[in-house]
Amino acid sequence: MAKDVSLLSIAELAGSYRDRSLSPVEVAEAFFERIERHDGALHAYVETTRDLALEQARQAERAYASGKADAALAGIPVAIKDAFHVAGVRTTLGSDVYRGLVAKGDSGLVRRLRAAGAVFLGKTNTAEFGQSATTDNLLGPDTATPWDLARTAGGSSGGSAAAVAARLATVAVGSDGGGSVRIPAAFSGIFGLKPSPGLCGDEHGFRGMTEFVSAGPMARSVADARILLGVLADARFERGADTRPLRVCYCPAPENRPVDPGVAAVVERAARVFEELGHSLEEDHPPIQGWGDIFGPLVLEEEHRERGHLLKLCPERLTRYERSALEAAIALDPDDVRRARALLPEFRARLAAFFDRYDIVLTPATAVPPFPLGERPKFIRGVAVDRLWGAFPFTAPFNVGGVAAAAVPCGLAGGLPVSVQIVARAGEERLLLDAAQDLEEAVGFDRGPLDSMWT
Repeated sequence: MAKDVSLLSIAELAGSYRDRSLSPVEVAEAFFERIERHDGALHAYVETTRDLALEQARQAERAYASGKADAALAGIPVAIKDAFHVAGVRTTLGSDVYRGLVAKGDSGLVRRLRAAGAVFLGKTNTAEFGQSATTDNLLGPDTATPWDLARTAGGSSGGSAAAVAARLATVAVGSDGGGSVRIPAAFSGIFGLKPSPGLCGDEHGFRGMTEFVSAGPMARSVADARILLGVLADARFERGADTRPLRVCYCPAPENRPVDPGVAAVVERAARVFEELGHSLEEDHPPIQGWGDIFGPLVLEEEHRERGHLLKLCPERLTRYERSALEAAIALDPDDVRRARALLPEFRARLAAFFDRYDIVLTPATAVPPFPLGERPKFIRGVAVDRLWGAFPFTAPFNVGGVAAAAVPCGLAGGLPVSVQIVARAGEERLLLDAAQDLEEAVGFDRGPLDSMWT
């Protein structure tokens, strides 16, 4: 093929299918060739679904040939996080316990992808039950960021992020209960969106972090993410024509937590871009204090309810972090859970009131660039940080807040990607996408060094 199909957007692929310069089958084959060539080093996929994908591609090809290819993702190669059920395909949930579990049917989100004509390339690696912000488990090697194979892609949707960044899929689906789309998107230099709660349902799907989780799109551009989000949410998110100045809250260090100097510099430059675009920028702190007192107890309570039996049945087949979570859940004080439930609506109301003053909030997406596999930072800017949240303390508060948030790549620090987090009021996905796309176009994030590594 004259074109490198892995570089093409959804719109470019669809246009090439319509004018017959490309076929969905040859594009799918090209992606499987890339996966075979590169994924042994990256570990983005836990399973590829070649036979299924080629049949879906043939269906799309017939639809284009008959002039009836009106589905939003007809013939588009998509990777799916291994936290969603695809009929006839394993759903490991990142756990050795479920290594051989084959889904009997599609969960709701996958049904919508299938109906939209997507070509399912395979299932992508995830942290066990989504319980880590890095993608490591007992199924195989850790998922690395394509920018440096000795460093983590983040998690828990690290496989999806790495697959998109290395062009082993056009777009991918992730899920975000505490940052699990935004963190790996940031560490892989792609766009990732955590929609508002309930926007992208996954009926009869995996249960974990239910109070806080949202399925979301991961893509190399906001434009592609819009299309994928439209399918996941069964809605439309076209770019708006509203050019009114936005009220932007810029918070360089939420809760005054330490931020790597390279990250801070990129985020500061991105914030100034909004000023250059004519928006009003004010430095302020969103009211997110106390989020951990809500997030921790509610996540642990559900984890114990859904998977506590595994601690007795097969502890040796669980990761260290999952065992630690379940052990902490056993020791959980019921009063802490009741208090967390009472505090949750108060927290969300407080954050909603903050958005009466601002349209969007800007923060770093992570506190550091991607770090070496298995070596979470102990210090940031000379300040000791905890192992669990130290590297990525800025995402989970907005899951607790029940709002929409995205990671937008804006620059490099030491040759590694850095992203800005943009947060908007619940239900304001269109405004968030518009702001993110304005920033994306103004910054012009350069993936040239990455793309030259993954030819």
